[in-house]
Amino acid sequence: MIIVTGGAGFIGSNIVKGLNERGRDDILIVDNLTSMIKFKNIQGLKALDYMDKVDFIEAIKAGTFDKKKIDVIFHEGACSDTMEYNGKYMMENNFTYTKTLMDFALTHKIQFLWASSASTYGSGAHGFTEQPECEEALNVYAFSNLFFDNYARRYLNAAESQLVGLRYFNVYGPQENHKGKMASMVFQMFNQWKAEGKVKLFDAYDDYGPGEQTRDFIYVKDVVKVNLFFWDHPELKGVYNCGTGHAHSFNDMAKAVLKFFGKGELCYIPFPEVLKGKYQSFTQADAGKLLSVGYDGGFTDFETAIMEYCQVLAKTEGYYTNH
Repeated sequence: MIIVTGGAGFIGSNIVKGLNERGRDDILIVDNLTSMIKFKNIQGLKALDYMDKVDFIEAIKAGTFDKKKIDVIFHEGACSDTMEYNGKYMMENNFTYTKTLMDFALTHKIQFLWASSASTYGSGAHGFTEQPECEEALNVYAFSNLFFDNYARRYLNAAESQLVGLRYFNVYGPQENHKGKMASMVFQMFNQWKAEGKVKLFDAYDDYGPGEQTRDFIYVKDVVKVNLFFWDHPELKGVYNCGTGHAHSFNDMAKAVLKFFGKGELCYIPFPEVLKGKYQSFTQADAGKLLSVGYDGGFTDFETAIMEYCQVLAKTEGYYTNH
C-alpha cells in the first residue's frame, strides 16, 4: 500500500495520478474535505481508500497501521497559506503532525518523503542552497517547514529507511483550483483575463521593476517526476530543492498567458502593504544537489508548460477530468 497525505490537494492528487500511470491503485488518500471542491481533484483517480487527516493520525497513534505493509508515504498534506498567522495551528498542522508520521515511518522502515518549501530561504539574500546558512523564515508558514526540516536532519544518519524532504519552489499546474488566492499566478492570470481581458501584476518593489519580480516556476508534472525518482531510489536521504534552477519574471509568465489567448492587456497594481517585508522578490533553486544524486528527468520548457496548463484550464477549468 502507498499512502498519500494531502492526496486530494494540488500536488498530492498529481502524485496519485502519477502512481496510477505506473499501474498502482493500492493508495490510501488522506486529506481534509471540509473544502468540498477538492473532491474534483480525485474524482477521476484510482485509489484503495480515503481517510480524514485527523482520523488517520489518530489511527497511526493507536497502532492501527502497525502491521500493514506500506511501501512509501508521500506526505503532501499541510497548511500552505503563507498569510496564515495562527502559529499554534500552523505548528500543529505542519510540524507536530509531520513529526508523528515520520516517527511512524522510521519505526516501520517505510520510505518517507515530505513536502517542504522554498520559503525556508526567506528573502533569498543568502542564496538557495540546502545549507543552514541560507535559511531563514519570514513568516510562520516558512518557520513550520524549516523547523521540521531541521528536526528531520537530526535523524538522517541513523535512519534505516529513506527520509527525503523536497523544497518546492513555485509550483503551478492542473488541480490547484481549491487553493483560491494561494493558487499559482498562471491560474490567477488565466481567470483575470477571462473576467476582464487583462492580466494584473505587482508594480515596482524591492529594486525590481513592474512585474520583474522573479521566481523559479516548476510545473507540477515535474514535481511528480522528482517525487517518483526518490521513491525509485530508497538509498537517498536528505533535504533537496525541487526547482528548475532557472528563474523567470512574472512578466515572462504573463506574456505566455497572453500569447495563449492571442490578445489582452498587461497592467500593474500597487504592491500591497501587507506583503512588504514578507515577500520573496527573487527565487532560483540551486539544483546542484538534486542533479548530483542522479535525477535526469529534466524539466518542462517554461512556455510549453504554461501553454499546456492553459489548455487544461480552457477545456476542463483546470482538472484532469470533466466528468
